[in-house]
Amino acid sequence: MKPRVIIYTDGGASPNPGLGGWAAILYSPAHNKTREIYGAEDKTTNNRMELTAAIKALEALKTSCVVDLHTDSEYLHNAFVKHWLDNWQRENWKTSNGNGVLNRDLWEKLLRLTRTHEVNWHWVKGHADDELNNRCDELVQKARREFY
Repeated sequence: MKPRVIIYTDGGASPNPGLGGWAAILYSPAHNKTREIYGAEDKTTNNRMELTAAIKALEALKTSCVVDLHTDSEYLHNAFVKHWLDNWQRENWKTSNGNGVLNRDLWEKLLRLTRTHEVNWHWVKGHADDELNNRCDELVQKARREFY
């Protein structure tokens, strides 16, 4: 049986595009352990940071896991839950209006990682009453402050 991990992620940039930060909280119920990871990048976007947070969180797992991944990014959540990624790939990485999919490099990384893990996607409202989502937002801001 694969271990279960609960992950919360967040990312943002200000201005957008601008200095960005990403963060993830990983919780292992079996070990009752929590790990926080975060980082920053210059000249990036909110969406790139949201994707980076999910990538970094999944990369941090040492073995194949069942993951409950919580995000406040509808972009990230819907790409999997509403099968946008399936459609983009079927259309050779083009959107419904014929434009190239933005952030393809990160989507491809994330797709590889989701083949390693069994990921269940959960959307949470940002800047609301979800304690772990709010903590991720704090870590994003911390990453941005520590960048310089």
